[in-house]
Amino acid sequence: MLLTQREEKQLEASVDSLISLVALTKNALQSFIYKLENEYERLTWPNVLDNFGLLSGQLNTINKMLKNEKTPSFRSQVIIPLVLSQKPDDDLTVLTEQRVPVFSHEIVPDYLRTKPDPEVEEQEKQLSTEAARIGPDVAQKQIQALNKMCSNLLEKLNNPRDDRDAESAASRLNKPSFNPGDTNALVAAVAFGKGLSKCRPPGPMAPGHPGQGPMMSGGPTLQQVTIGGGGGQQAGMGGPVAPQQQGQPGKMPSSIKTNIKSASASMHPYNR
Repeated sequence: MLLTQREEKQLEASVDSLISLVALTKNALQSFIYKLENEYERLTWPNVLDNFGLLSGQLNTINKMLKNEKTPSFRSQVIIPLVLSQKPDDDLTVLTEQRVPVFSHEIVPDYLRTKPDPEVEEQEKQLSTEAARIGPDVAQKQIQALNKMCSNLLEKLNNPRDDRDAESAASRLNKPSFNPGDTNALVAAVAFGKGLSKCRPPGPMAPGHPGQGPMMSGGPTLQQVTIGGGGGQQAGMGGPVAPQQQGQPGKMPSSIKTNIKSASASMHPYNR
């Protein structure tokens, strides 16, 4: 069917309008993809929603233009390739933004296809067959489950952000930051020595006294103690020095004798 001159002009104007709208949509989509890949750290959720709203509005504008009564039906128009060549075409490269450099037999079936690929058609047939096998009751249950999931998701998204922040803060505060069992074990070990191993100081054991090691540098020593008028007598540091008894000048008290004997016994390596 041949078109009149008026219809040809109307078709050209519609195609130009469609090309401009598609170009705007393509630029908006490219800008959004660039932000997602390079500016994701500064990108906020309101900005993402704004970009989605922009793309949705542009697609709706294209649909309205295609459904308009004044727009000619593009489905009735047939595109026939007149020339196919294996040589690169500069005008075609610029027109397609470097995507199609050659209009050859290899790419024409893909770009001028009016039906989906055979693989896609096969997948659509499989989905249609599976959908036909599902009974009405099973389909209704699946629809209700999907609606419930969508309702819960919308409810969570519509909740104020302050409420979500308050809930997350409360969960962080209620979460324990220590282990009570480890704390109790540490307190018992420090206060009562619970769980600590009994170790002996290093060194050879003295024969005849198991459990008694050699005298260490910080152990008990003997010091000179002056008793009454006796200038050359010695006593041990093991206890307090008793005062000199009256009527017994120069006599060493019994407690000091006992301390001297114990200290001498501990210092002798062969004492049994």
